[in-house]
Amino acid sequence: MALNIIICIKSVVLDAPEGKVVRLPETTGLNPFDRPAIEIGLRLRENIGGKITAISMGPESSSFALYEALSMGVDSAVLISDPALAGSDTLATSRALSGAIRRLSPFDLVLFGARSSDSDTGQVGPQTAVMLDLPFVTGVFEIKPGESGLVVERGVDEFVESYEVSMPSAIGVHATAVQPRDIRLSGIEHAFGIESLERINLKDLDIPKETVGEKGSPTKVVSLNRVSRKKKCEFIAGSVEEQADDLVRRLRDAGYIG
Repeated sequence: MALNIIICIKSVVLDAPEGKVVRLPETTGLNPFDRPAIEIGLRLRENIGGKITAISMGPESSSFALYEALSMGVDSAVLISDPALAGSDTLATSRALSGAIRRLSPFDLVLFGARSSDSDTGQVGPQTAVMLDLPFVTGVFEIKPGESGLVVERGVDEFVESYEVSMPSAIGVHATAVQPRDIRLSGIEHAFGIESLERINLKDLDIPKETVGEKGSPTKVVSLNRVSRKKKCEFIAGSVEEQADDLVRRLRDAGYIG
């Protein structure tokens, strides 16, 4: 049962800028929460065969995230890049991604990371799945072939839930599901040695401009700011018993314990 797998990834801002967000190669990188999703896809392909395509939306600098996915072992990649996409929120981004995924039909499985490290909403995966009318399971740790589809396991609090989903389907991979593999020189050669990155725009997706970008985004990013943290270290004196009693008292007074 070879699978045609699509993985949606993002090039994230690595540090909060002083002013307007400008996505450049030196200020962006592959979203760390997408790496487990890529690894899950690679392991599925190794076990049952198939093909993996990575998709990302953004300016040309976002291609470096796709090249990293290709270096990990993804077969091909698609960059959705168009000036009209600037300012897209999660809803507008999901519209563009769903259009690109439809363009790659037929497919069996669409994978998403749990969230992105720069906006941390976790909305793009569910929204894209709804637009594509796909069953969607979040927080997944493991994916296995089933009798009539895929069997997935997800962790919820102290429980493990098991689902059987039909295909095509969409899955959000938990951030700690697997340890992503290291990139080897052969992977870098694969990424840059062949024409494996396709660039498309809104015309290719047949998406109206007013549904994406700032016009198609009901939410706006007002600003990004660095979080300032003040750290204070204080030593507790006395015997071990006295230190333990003092620590419990301080935690109780601060409201951390009852």
